[in-house]
Amino acid sequence: MSTTWYEVRGNVALLQLDNPPVNGMSHAVRRALVDGLERALDDPAVAAIVITGTDRVFSGGADIREFNTPAMLAEPNLLQAIAAVESAPKPVIAAINGVCMGGGLELSLGCHYRIATPDATMGLPEVKIGLLPGAGGTQRLPRAVGVAKGLQMIASGDAIRAEDALASGLIERIVERTSFDGVMRFAQEVAARRPLPRLRDKPAALPAGIDAATLFAQARAQVAQQSRGLPAPGKCVDAVEGAVRLPFDDGMANERRLFIELIQSPESKALRHSLFAERAAGKVAGVPEGTAPRPLRAVAVLGFGTMGGGIAMSLANAGLPVTVFEKDQAALDRGMAACRANWEATARKGRLSAEQVQQRLALLKPTLDFNAVVEADLVIEAVYEDLAVKQDVFKRLDAVAKRGAILATNTSTLDVNRIADATTRPRDVIGLHFFSPANVMRLLEIVRADRTAPDVLATALALAKRIGKVGVVSGVCDGFIGNRMLEQYVRQSLFLVDEGASPAQIDAALTRFGMAMGPFAMYDLAGMDIGYAIRQRRYVDKPQVTYSKIADKVVELGRLGQKTGKGWYRYEPGNRSPLPDPEIDALIDAHRKAIGVAPRAIDDAEIVGRCIWALVNEGARILEEGIAQRASDIDLVYLHGYGFPPARGGPMFHAQHVRFDEVLAEMKRYAANPHGDPGFWTPAALLLEAANAGRWQR
Repeated sequence: MSTTWYEVRGNVALLQLDNPPVNGMSHAVRRALVDGLERALDDPAVAAIVITGTDRVFSGGADIREFNTPAMLAEPNLLQAIAAVESAPKPVIAAINGVCMGGGLELSLGCHYRIATPDATMGLPEVKIGLLPGAGGTQRLPRAVGVAKGLQMIASGDAIRAEDALASGLIERIVERTSFDGVMRFAQEVAARRPLPRLRDKPAALPAGIDAATLFAQARAQVAQQSRGLPAPGKCVDAVEGAVRLPFDDGMANERRLFIELIQSPESKALRHSLFAERAAGKVAGVPEGTAPRPLRAVAVLGFGTMGGGIAMSLANAGLPVTVFEKDQAALDRGMAACRANWEATARKGRLSAEQVQQRLALLKPTLDFNAVVEADLVIEAVYEDLAVKQDVFKRLDAVAKRGAILATNTSTLDVNRIADATTRPRDVIGLHFFSPANVMRLLEIVRADRTAPDVLATALALAKRIGKVGVVSGVCDGFIGNRMLEQYVRQSLFLVDEGASPAQIDAALTRFGMAMGPFAMYDLAGMDIGYAIRQRRYVDKPQVTYSKIADKVVELGRLGQKTGKGWYRYEPGNRSPLPDPEIDALIDAHRKAIGVAPRAIDDAEIVGRCIWALVNEGARILEEGIAQRASDIDLVYLHGYGFPPARGGPMFHAQHVRFDEVLAEMKRYAANPHGDPGFWTPAALLLEAANAGRWQR
């Protein structure tokens, strides 16, 4: 099948990229594009050349499957293809129809003119996978839109719409999508214009009144603050500075050098891993390709507290009408007020208009009538985390929800099979575990019960995409993927306190590793009573498992975290910054004496190793049991739900990068520690398999 279609209309040659699904700039596309360009240049009847895409995609950019392969450099590479376009003696117009990203935008920047449909989006998102634009984007975009705008787009990776592109000078005109007449008229207008405009000949303009040194110093300070240790944003600034200070060809050489440094970096490899992991997560065993999801026209949420309100906001953000049930009017009023406050705060930051706030509020339908869920295609339960309570709710739902409605529980640990058994329709029951705050966090853990129907699972995956979440499927076990692994992370963090480390030292070590938040600050944020309740249940359910009792003692002092002003840390009114508290120091000292442990010096390497390899070993067990389908699914859970550093690609990818033999050697040392649970450090069978193969086998 051709990847680029060639057609002549009058005196205009049309080159149409056709490489589904996103017109990626693969080697085959580049070859066909250059061949078509040469054909048009050799035809004396052709006065202008138009490059466009198919359907609603101009080009999604380079084919990242070719990265670090011979196909990436095979001639014509993208740089050569763009150079051929730019040097053409006949005008070449990029007619941008819809999505135009990365290498696609770089191709358009090599064209003499750019026009776009009203719905077009344009951007250079390479920084989001740890790279910078490597085919002239850092040199040509600042020349097209000015240095400040170009730098902002490149260093953030954010896309702009057609209106912004027109105002900034990126495109010449907006043309209607409904016909090709606007494109042809533009081509006729410019066919005889000479000289042909080339961005390489245009200076990169600085904002009025600011010099280059000041602009780039400010940019470096900003990216250093926001980059979480990732090198790509800073390299983007370096490359754009080259567009200002260097001749074009030297700037291109500088860009290429920086690009090669980044593509070989572990951070970029980790970010690319997470991108491929997201693509793979939607392919679920037992759900045949093409399984049609059930239609979702209206949703109901039971419970309008923090979690239920966040879920309702996520649904309304995607344009879904949401009926929200609560038991009393005061709870409904609090929930509506919280949603309004959150949306209005977003509007103050310029990310929503006042009209959009009102539109989203209008999609929420608060009710005290449980029977109001009768018309919902999906009902999401977000009530108290107690099995008996949830089973009672599902019995009531079974009686009133329409046939074919999906009944979902937001439980974070409980047995979804037992919840489904409370109904006469277990095939319609699924777990949808949102993460708090649900309107912000990207992870949606989709829990497949034993009898969940394939089309229900397909609907949940489609819903995740619709509301901008990363959907990852888990089987049923205590805690599913994320919280089951987190339990081992928590256990190790508390054993470390027993043995001599302080909460502040543990938090500092893990945030330096790259975690978004240290574990003890996280416990305080979530509320210490949640973990306490889970532990009390597990003391009964799993008497063979060893736990430190130090966290229970903190809770029994009434220290529940930020909500009470005291947890592992103390908090001043109106300030969430954790502060040390001598009461905790005294409690820890007394606890160590009570259990007969003399504190020892513990270094940061042991803290990080014990917490992170605990995640990995439990993750391997989860894979063995089939709770997770693939190691990369586990990585997504921790990247998007638990603040794992993106630069490390998730715990399973990180273990593979470090090398499994080193992981196993460290685990052997931890198993020799008499305190805690030495038996935990027996390597999972799948971890041993991975060590032999050099990679995860699933």
